Amino acid sequence: MARSRTITIPVNKKTSYAFDAILNSPPKMMPDAKMSSDGWWSFSTPRGNARLKFKENRSLGILDSVFIDQDSQWNVPMRIVSSGEFSEIVITLIKPDELTDEQFDSRMVEIEQGIENMKKIIEM
Repeated sequence: MARSRTITIPVNKKTSYAFDAILNSPPKMMPDAKMSSDGWWSFSTPRGNARLKFKENRSLGILDSVFIDQDSQWNVPMRIVSSGEFSEIVITLIKPDELTDEQFDSRMVEIEQGIENMKKIIEM
């Protein structure tokens, strides 16, 4: 059975605003991020070059993504759920087969820091 971790982030913004803020967050989180004509974001990370592409369905609150770096590929389900004037962002991270358990644990620490930055960007 694959290891996974689900993270829920409450944000002080309505769902539509949170959705758009996440879609537009790559250049705010990675200053060298550039989007290609096919919708892939490219940028550098401490592990080398990486790419990210969102697969969205706004009406259902789906904002899944694919993240590829030199070590692994992550298929990341993400949902944005309305909670009145607020939103809940639910992200599930499934350990890629090519990563060891130790590498996955290390990445979780890095990803949590990135998610905290994303929350700050959304709530600006």
